[in-house]
Amino acid sequence: MVKREMTRKFLEDAFCGESKAHMKYSIYAEDAEAQGKENLARLWRAIAYAEFVHARNHFKALGYLGAIDANLEDSAAGEHFEVEEMYPVYKNSSEFQEEKEAVRSAHFALEAEKIHEKMYREAKEYLEKNEDLEDKKIFICEICGYTTFDEVPDKCPVCGASKEKFKEF
Repeated sequence: MVKREMTRKFLEDAFCGESKAHMKYSIYAEDAEAQGKENLARLWRAIAYAEFVHARNHFKALGYLGAIDANLEDSAAGEHFEVEEMYPVYKNSSEFQEEKEAVRSAHFALEAEKIHEKMYREAKEYLEKNEDLEDKKIFICEICGYTTFDEVPDKCPVCGASKEKFKEF
């Protein structure tokens, strides 16, 4: 684990930058593919993966990868922060400023994060019994991020998207 403050700050900044690049390039790839530019999409996906590798290396150097139970607790705590503090503030601010797309985006994330926190807490209960999760399909709404196990609703309860808009994991 990195101990020097300056090195730690540089690694933190690098981790954030590489993580952002990974997501940005993945989104660019998705858009290029939708526009029929398959090879350009492949280039963006490949470089996005390289950015993921960089972020993963920085994450490990920072000492953030812990035991599975600690990782689950960290994940649940992160979701809890987003549900209780971050997204309510972002949503309220966006409403005040009448930024409809930002309100929509914050609302979708807030509702999905509530589910994710619950899923992480339940996963930790399994781990405490030294068990893996049950083998269930996981479905994510491609519009809002609503997450569910095994069955897809006819309409997403958060955004109203049709069941065809769910991706299976």
